[in-house]
Amino acid sequence: MSRVLFDFIRSGQIDPIQDSIYGVGYRCSVYLRDGTYLPCVILRQAGALTQLAIKRFEDEKRGKGVFGVGGAAAYERIVRHFVATGNRISGHDVAAVEPSRFAIPQELLNQLEGETTMSWTGFVLEMADRKLFSFGTTFLTEFFHLPDGYEFGDVVRVHNHSYVSPSGELRSLEQGMAPFPADYDSSLILRERQYFVCHYDA
Repeated sequence: MSRVLFDFIRSGQIDPIQDSIYGVGYRCSVYLRDGTYLPCVILRQAGALTQLAIKRFEDEKRGKGVFGVGGAAAYERIVRHFVATGNRISGHDVAAVEPSRFAIPQELLNQLEGETTMSWTGFVLEMADRKLFSFGTTFLTEFFHLPDGYEFGDVVRVHNHSYVSPSGELRSLEQGMAPFPADYDSSLILRERQYFVCHYDA
């Protein structure tokens, strides 16, 4: 592991998140050696991904993988999935690491009650100044856009399965397969942010 990554992880500046598949992750922002700034990055140990890949490769060889009985073609597809997909950066290219303002704290994530409708979680965060902001995600919860001038530390309450109407009122979303209300303006929703993953050796 590079010294830069090691020092950040050991500093305790950000609480780790636990993923049942990929293991422990540390959300952060990084500067690459050429000065490129990436605001949303997760640092993860390479071991969990390596073991998962080995298992999936063996499953496909036996015809019991996610692509079913497909012989060489199925094996090629699973290998391609692991080596040629995803947003990744090399730890050797990282010059500096800092906490990401877009990493929603685990304390807030723990208050989310899950999907509102299939593949959609809608919620409202209430700030200390009583301002309300609608948030929503299909399935990513690691990082979210933030309104200008606010931090996640400003949040005083989470309103699950809710949204803010165009007139600024807090309203509920019906759970299940119900359609969104007529005044549910998707342009007002603060969505999840895409991120890069940087794997490191323990």
